[in-house]
Amino acid sequence: MTSVIDHPDYFLLDSDLTNTERALRDRVRAFGQTSIEPIINDYWERAEFPHEVIPGLRNLGIVGTFIKGYDCPGLSRHAAGIVAREMGRIDGSVNTFLGVHSNLCMGSIYMLGNEEQRQHWLPSMARLEKTGAFALTEPLHGSDSVSLETSARLEGDTWVLNGHKRWIGNGHEADVIVLFARDEADGNVKAFIVERQASGEYPGGYRPTPIVGKIGKRAILQADIIIEDLRIPTENRLENCESFEGVNRVLKATRGGASWEAVGHGMAAFEMAATYALQREQFGAPIAGYQLVQEKLATMLADLTGMQLMCARMAELQERDELTAPMASLIKMTTSRKALAMCREARDMMAGNGMLLENHVARHLTDMEVVSTYEGTDSMQALIVGRDITGISAFTRKQSVR
Repeated sequence: MTSVIDHPDYFLLDSDLTNTERALRDRVRAFGQTSIEPIINDYWERAEFPHEVIPGLRNLGIVGTFIKGYDCPGLSRHAAGIVAREMGRIDGSVNTFLGVHSNLCMGSIYMLGNEEQRQHWLPSMARLEKTGAFALTEPLHGSDSVSLETSARLEGDTWVLNGHKRWIGNGHEADVIVLFARDEADGNVKAFIVERQASGEYPGGYRPTPIVGKIGKRAILQADIIIEDLRIPTENRLENCESFEGVNRVLKATRGGASWEAVGHGMAAFEMAATYALQREQFGAPIAGYQLVQEKLATMLADLTGMQLMCARMAELQERDELTAPMASLIKMTTSRKALAMCREARDMMAGNGMLLENHVARHLTDMEVVSTYEGTDSMQALIVGRDITGISAFTRKQSVR
């Protein structure tokens, strides 16, 4: 019988999985344990993406997640969450690569493109013959991405884009980049496809540089991208994005991935801490036999179980299209905080050994620092929930003039 340490599922939530979902869980978990975990620390330390895992990812039947058709699996919200959970449990960098490629980039083409555009790009991306990126964030516009300043101007049958994007996952080497810019004519946000050429070069005017010096998710690179007179053919504008509402449609559809990933990191932290406590002896006995350690493990398991319950309920609400933005914010805020605390607790329990990459927990800890930041920091999520509670927005405050 599987112990709670081997698979922390204290309230038996996975017993409600369908046979198909259970097989998906086991397939992703086995691939992670055999093909990612043994190699990821070396790539993480060198700050390089493990391209060698792509053939295996292609064969898992997970690329494209919730998209139906176009060689995509059409997963349920719960099944897609299980994929993010199991990937996060192994490594955050590979999970981010999948999330950016499958959910944000492919999801944008699926929801904002016309049928011809879907047929043109999605099948090859579902087979990972081409990889994707999602270019929304800018140096001056992270949390307030609605104020993005990258511009687009129509000249004949060509759009000319100018601006600056930053923190774009896979943006330095993706074959297909969904890039958002503001139309100079009407002020509305439009979506464009930037395609890498067969030669491996990008069109003139798209100049990406990988960001270096990160402390977390080092095995997936983010790009700083200068966009200067970048010319995009009109057929590369995603037809069904006429305003920032198009961006919101994509973000709503992909909302929750970070919370599921946080559960995965939390599961990993609990497993590592409990296993270490049973093996590590101090003062003549395993540290698992000391009251303080048992209290820590019990608290970690309680927090983890609460996170699992929240994500399971989130998937149910998404399937019924009843998940609101404040609900998602509450879940993201809670899971990020608790998973980060669990990773810190596990690192502390392992003392100096927890500092070593070979013991994995430090990688999960710094990766959780990233999860707590992207898709809205805990502070921003709290303000969304606070506005829903009080009816008062605290995002901006009028300054008194003296």
